[in-house]
Amino acid sequence: MIYVTAFLEVKPGNRAKLVEEFQKIVPEVLAEEGCLGYVPTIDTADPVVDAQTVRPEVVTVVEQWESPAALKAHLDAPHMAAFRERVGDILENVTLYVTEPTQ
Repeated sequence: MIYVTAFLEVKPGNRAKLVEEFQKIVPEVLAEEGCLGYVPTIDTADPVVDAQTVRPEVVTVVEQWESPAALKAHLDAPHMAAFRERVGDILENVTLYVTEPTQ
């Protein structure tokens, strides 16, 4: 099992558009073979985490996949290519971290 944390930074004022586009693909991604979880999230001003800085132009996607092969298939899926085409002009930066459990 692997986890992916993806940070998608958009041009100012475009986070709502990115979230809207994510909502369109979430059901397709969750239906993919090997997808165990796929949740786009945004920062929250949490009083428990005093020092947290809210990033108004970032969407963080938390993903869980059965294997690296399942992740590769996801990245190559036609609906993901279409998603990248729709949001490519509003993205500033994408950072991916792929991790695995310690046990």
